[in-house]
Amino acid sequence: MNERDEIGSDLVPDYITSVRPGAFYGWPYSYYGQHVDTRVQPQRPDLVASAVVPDYALGPHTASLGLAFSANAIALPETWRHGVFISQHGSWNRRPKSGYQVIYIPFADGQPMAPPTEVLGNFLSPDDSHAHGRPVGLTVDGLGALLVADDVGGVVWQVKAAP
Repeated sequence: MNERDEIGSDLVPDYITSVRPGAFYGWPYSYYGQHVDTRVQPQRPDLVASAVVPDYALGPHTASLGLAFSANAIALPETWRHGVFISQHGSWNRRPKSGYQVIYIPFADGQPMAPPTEVLGNFLSPDDSHAHGRPVGLTVDGLGALLVADDVGGVVWQVKAAP
């Protein structure tokens, strides 16, 4: 989930979370659970009190746009077949910049179980002034490889284990 902007470089973290029937996730009255967004009027303290805290923070302003579960990713190493891939398109208003990568988060029993591992990166120039790529869409193809659409580089990357 992409969170809101213009509260500062370190707020608000994007996140992944389970979806529960009837649950309230804060928008637009609160962010990341019950943190009130004072810019919204009128306030709704009744809704904010019931806002669900997300399961897993992905970092502020990462613009985590793509998500692909890895169960069928048989062309990738076994250690990347029990979790989720997330494409992080990258920040437009954060200093220092964040995102601009594809990460993998392992799961156990339906829950994230470890910090993310970078799958694809180095999409920013060394001084962070220019993006060479911005990963956006993800899918696992029919051969079990990860496909990553890059809307700045104008390419689709295929990620698979080395032969």
